[in-house]
Amino acid sequence: MTFLLIVSILLLLLITSTPISIALGMTVLVFLVGFSTLSFDTVDIISQRLFTGLESFAIMAVPFFVLSGQFLIDGKIAARIIRFANNLVGWMPGGMAMAAVVSCAFFATISGSSPATVMAIGSVMLPAMVKAGYPKRFGVGVIATSGSLGILIPPSIVLIIYAVSTSESAGKLFIAGIVPGMLLAVILMGLVFMQAKRRNFPVMPRPSGKELLKSFLDAWWGLFLVVIVMGGIYGGIFTPTEAAAVAAVYAFIAAKFIYGDLKWRDVPKSLLAGANTSAMLLYIITNAILFSFLMTSEQIPQSMSNWVLAQHLDPWMFLLVVNLALLAAGQFMEPTSIILILAPLFLPIAKTLGIDPIHLGIIMTINMEIGMIHPPVGLNLFVASHISRMGLTEVSIATLPWVFVMLVYLALITYVPAISLWLPHLLYPTR
Repeated sequence: MTFLLIVSILLLLLITSTPISIALGMTVLVFLVGFSTLSFDTVDIISQRLFTGLESFAIMAVPFFVLSGQFLIDGKIAARIIRFANNLVGWMPGGMAMAAVVSCAFFATISGSSPATVMAIGSVMLPAMVKAGYPKRFGVGVIATSGSLGILIPPSIVLIIYAVSTSESAGKLFIAGIVPGMLLAVILMGLVFMQAKRRNFPVMPRPSGKELLKSFLDAWWGLFLVVIVMGGIYGGIFTPTEAAAVAAVYAFIAAKFIYGDLKWRDVPKSLLAGANTSAMLLYIITNAILFSFLMTSEQIPQSMSNWVLAQHLDPWMFLLVVNLALLAAGQFMEPTSIILILAPLFLPIAKTLGIDPIHLGIIMTINMEIGMIHPPVGLNLFVASHISRMGLTEVSIATLPWVFVMLVYLALITYVPAISLWLPHLLYPTR
């Protein structure tokens, strides 16, 4: 009954169009004042938790990765990556759309953000695809869906949030996201290829080896960020949080001094844009952690765990329930809030049923990817609507076939855990 009361307060606030971050904090305040039996001072609880909620070394990675992505966009490094991707696969059937998928995968490895990936790649690739003769709806669907790779392929802000909320290793989660991310990119490219053969999409001329090499060298300093971040983490040189700081500094150096496309007059604008995005994310994180504290103090995770165990659910049935709950939550909440609220609830049950916490993290992240491309709060849809000048309804229709593809992919990852766990087990063998 306590759980239903808390959820009812939250839903009531969301129905009245209260922003999710404020709704989470207000839910805690209303419940503590009106219904809680806790004996401490309410103001003290809230003020302490708002302050200590962000007192985490891992959370510091979020603003640094946001800033590095902003420098990459403003420094026009994304355009060089797109040129290399076009030369790499653009000559195949449906090559320009396949290049969009490859570009999103490359940019995902250096941004950690799904909307940023859609904006950076889509603003260049979508007009080019339409000009080349691709249907606009098809292009929007490809880019919005491929942009979701930004939160699966490491470094991923969503995986960092999961690590913070569950105390799992961000390094292991990053490793676990590599194979599923590459698999999703291959699946999307395969579907584009089949559609191109069936619908006779235009094909770009095949570049010479010299042109391919030149475009690779031109994009190298941007792609080298992946080597620095991932190599530094798994080489034991620095932690994921330190890697985020290194990424921000390197992205600035590459954009300003190596390529020279980031002008000094543009630096304050980049810093302000990164600060705005970071402030939004961190405010949501703070209130979500406060909400998680309320759930824990009322022993709701323990009660839910006991209830699930009493139902004698098999692991596959529990994972089905998890997916349905996450897909439903994705209808009205953004990924950061969902992870921070539901991960602490699901994790104790998953551990009891023998489900690997790293596998659960990848499953939750893929659910967040699907939430990014379906209404009403799919962030990728809003970005795609902005760059395509199409209405939100039309963009939602364009992505609908890809949502079904993502659901099939989700089932595959959910019930074949080796896809997520093979590489972490290989690099981090159990002793």
